[in-house]
Amino acid sequence: MHIHPDDRFALFIDGANLYATSRALGFDIDYKRLLAFFRGKGRFIRAIYYTALLDDQEYSPIRPLIDWLDYNGFTVKTKPAKEFTDSTGRRKVKGNMDLELAIDALEMADNLDHIVLFSGDGDFRHLVEVLQRRGKRVTVLSTIAVQPSMIADELRRQADEFVDLVSLKADIARAGPPRPRREEPARDAVAEPFDDDDDGEFEDDEEFEDEDEE
Repeated sequence: MHIHPDDRFALFIDGANLYATSRALGFDIDYKRLLAFFRGKGRFIRAIYYTALLDDQEYSPIRPLIDWLDYNGFTVKTKPAKEFTDSTGRRKVKGNMDLELAIDALEMADNLDHIVLFSGDGDFRHLVEVLQRRGKRVTVLSTIAVQPSMIADELRRQADEFVDLVSLKADIARAGPPRPRREEPARDAVAEPFDDDDDGEFEDDEEFEDEDEE
């Protein structure tokens, strides 16, 4: 990864997408190590983590992580997820933070030289192009080390630099095996934290649909 020592840069983290990518690679992210790794490069400005939450639940399995990030150097952006039941009676949850991430990146761009985007979502390709037209360098982190690839080809092509997350495993992975993934959560349980497709949708039984179809 190439970040010039004089570059002002910020991390924009698509939380759900990063979670899915790290799980596909077989390790969990240690966010304390991740922050320390990037603070050692260039002129670090901010790390922003985006995710949707179910606010009407007494307990969300993502809440401890959100609270930890909030108290330990990250800026956390959340919004309520939308819950619905599909035609087969399955409970689903939608939560898409793409717009919030894009607006923040554009608003901060004048004070940055380099944007580091943790996502493989092809919807961000145009954002990357606009940032580049403003003279900004954009690095995208995801992976092509699994099949299917976790990054859209158009996003990978647009980025100034693509960094495969697996190359940073030694620097940002949590020690030990990944936490077990729930296979069949109870019907009244909250959906798996971060577990979503590129459109920010996730659900109890880990099958996804395109949000635009609703």
